[in-house]
Amino acid sequence: MLRQHPARIVSAALLAVMLGSCGGGGGGGGPIVGGTGFTPGVFQASTAFEARCAAPRTGNDPTTGLPWPDRLGTALDEKNWLRSWTHELYLWYREVTDRDPAGFNLFDYFDQLKTTALTPSGQPKDRFHFSIPTDEWLQQSSSGVAAGYGLQWAVLASTPPRDLRVAYIEPGPTSPAAMVGLARGARVLAIDGIDVVNTNVTTEIDRLNDALAPTAIGQSHSFTVQDAGGGPQRSVSMTPANVTSTPVQNVRTLATAGGPVGYLLFNDHIATSEAGLVDAITTLRDAGVVDLVLDVRYNGGGFLDIASELAYMIAGSTRTNGRTFELLQFNDQHTTRDPVTGEALAPIPFHSSAEGFSVAAGTPLPTLNLGRVYVITGGGTCSASESIINSLRGIDVEVIQVGSTTCGKPYGFYPADNCGTTWFSIQFRGVNAKQFGDYPDGFSPANTTGIAGVSLPGCSVADDFLHALGDPAEGRLAAALNYRATGGQCGVPPSGVAGKAGAAAVPGAEGATVLPIVEPAVPKSPWLENRILRR
Repeated sequence: MLRQHPARIVSAALLAVMLGSCGGGGGGGGPIVGGTGFTPGVFQASTAFEARCAAPRTGNDPTTGLPWPDRLGTALDEKNWLRSWTHELYLWYREVTDRDPAGFNLFDYFDQLKTTALTPSGQPKDRFHFSIPTDEWLQQSSSGVAAGYGLQWAVLASTPPRDLRVAYIEPGPTSPAAMVGLARGARVLAIDGIDVVNTNVTTEIDRLNDALAPTAIGQSHSFTVQDAGGGPQRSVSMTPANVTSTPVQNVRTLATAGGPVGYLLFNDHIATSEAGLVDAITTLRDAGVVDLVLDVRYNGGGFLDIASELAYMIAGSTRTNGRTFELLQFNDQHTTRDPVTGEALAPIPFHSSAEGFSVAAGTPLPTLNLGRVYVITGGGTCSASESIINSLRGIDVEVIQVGSTTCGKPYGFYPADNCGTTWFSIQFRGVNAKQFGDYPDGFSPANTTGIAGVSLPGCSVADDFLHALGDPAEGRLAAALNYRATGGQCGVPPSGVAGKAGAAAVPGAEGATVLPIVEPAVPKSPWLENRILRR
């Protein structure tokens, strides 16, 4: 499980929903008190404390086959490592208050090793700090296997009357949700007899969250659901299982008067997505598509090198040859060399061959050679997904955005294992070929109302849970096709506000009603909401 405050998908009235991650902590135990020799502003090298563990691991690192480097140390050694490592590598290290680690639990100490500054819109500048047990990180990042029901929840309203939907399903025999016939748009009304929509009983809310976000396989739960578009309620039982993710789905070619348009849903930049993207782009290339709709509305990020590969596959060799995909900028202690790899700082190129995640390293990548791409986004579009947008804009590929404002994460990190926990602390920002990377409040379609990020051509459109993803009638895809067909008009389906709960209801397809127009919260593991580099 994530070593941080538990993800809460439903909450009581007047309590804010806590989605995916909300910082570190939750490591257990109270403050550790004792003499430390702490001197404010004086830091030893992190290597002096590295792998000195209160509970050293035994056995071998599965990625190298070598024994873990752990040796017997103390909890204070682990906290001192965090303190020195933060001072060396954290992007905003000058904004961290230096506190004596002796007064903190390990995970609580990590929580406060970050800036408290705000973005122009008032959001925390660093809302991306987290940790995860190393064994879980290795499993999830390499294979896409995680415990769950094989679905992604979307929270349209977290307080009564709550609205909890299915955003998408992982296909295949390992997916409990697929096996019981759940599909996008299904609304959860009750779990194990507890009223999801209305309960305000704390113990019941805790049981709901435990059932919605299982951390291991085990106990079966009963769900009362109503499928998209209404109809009778039905009950299904699901038992969490180890589910293999399918990060690239719904690849299809849509016939239009202006030629064939490709569509693909890309949900996570995990290792297995490399093979899925190569297959998808090959299929669309062979179909002769003249435009592409890339749906990353629920893609929070992951491996940055995979974002580079996809950007190359969209734009092709002529537009990307010799150009910068992204240049990393570290803190002011590291202006010429990458402090993690030791290599001289140089731009990350648009990768024209596979990096070896799930396709043999060096395999040439297929291309669509497009000068324009339509990107469907939402509030869960973060980090590596935003890098695709920013990098293509940097080489003058036209990016048309349909949906809502992205999360605003031009930052990333190298995961760092120490004593069985993998730590993630912002270490770099990324800029494109035009040296632009200032979008801490995200990218927004041009007609977005209220607080917006960097404006892009396109249309603000609410998420549509009445249609399957990839269906040409689905609201955001329909808006992209309409924008293309009309030369840049935002019309039907309804557009304008695509962001806040409490907006007025609007008519949906076939006279149905979408209540209310909201940008759903999509709780994911925080490592899937970031820019991550391998050493």
